[in-house]
Amino acid sequence: MNSDDIRRSVIAGAWYPGNSNLLRETVESYFARIKGKPVEGEIVGIISPHAGYPYSGQVAAYGYKQLIGKSFDVVVILSPFHQMPVGGYMVNSASYYATPLGKVPIEKELLEQIADEVELTFISYETEHSIEIQLPFLQVALKEFTLLPIMIGLGNVYGCQDIVKALVKVLKGRKFLLIASTDLHHIPDYDEVVRRDKAVIEALLSFDLTRIREVLSPDDCSVCGKVPVSIVVDTAQRIGANKLIVLHHTNSGDVTGEKQPGQYTVGYLSAVIVKS
Repeated sequence: MNSDDIRRSVIAGAWYPGNSNLLRETVESYFARIKGKPVEGEIVGIISPHAGYPYSGQVAAYGYKQLIGKSFDVVVILSPFHQMPVGGYMVNSASYYATPLGKVPIEKELLEQIADEVELTFISYETEHSIEIQLPFLQVALKEFTLLPIMIGLGNVYGCQDIVKALVKVLKGRKFLLIASTDLHHIPDYDEVVRRDKAVIEALLSFDLTRIREVLSPDDCSVCGKVPVSIVVDTAQRIGANKLIVLHHTNSGDVTGEKQPGQYTVGYLSAVIVKS
């Protein structure tokens, strides 16, 4: 196998443990702390944070624990692109994503089908963390799966109808999971993050796409994955999803205890989208 065909980890050993045994133990320890029954209905989507595991790993585990014992033909991860985008929809050109837990194959055939519908920009190298950070949770919960990873360079929550239609078309007849990788608000004010995140959560719980997009659309909305969220909710609704369940939410101030005025604070949310 050509080494260029593998997208190597850029955050192992920093954002999450770089040792495979320790990484697996860390994820399993997050799962073990979560009590309660599985959600009712068929899970078709997840909204999950993408900060380093010490900050948002426990939050992310709430969604991924719901997947234990389930299987999917393909897992679709839509993430923001935190560097300067080179296209509206970007994909790493490798055939595998690698973490310390092993390699995850990329669904090349489905990506080619999507590329027939919308313009995909293929990138040979990138350091985007927000797809990779989700993978160890999936590797522990699902064991085997294939990946359809798309990084979003667009900032308009209303400007993504083409990718939604493409996903609905190519995923038809498959058992799939949609993941929106996003943190919530990033603001140097703990109280303001709490206030703004509350509005986002209330909109998500309504599962009203118009209301969700209204909350996420203002220029000062700092929810970094607002477009992935818009795409995932829209796609899920078009294939019959009818409910969003918030499993857990917090922020970096609650995790670290640093809530003083002027403290940079980031919100984290774990939610599942179901079809009942």
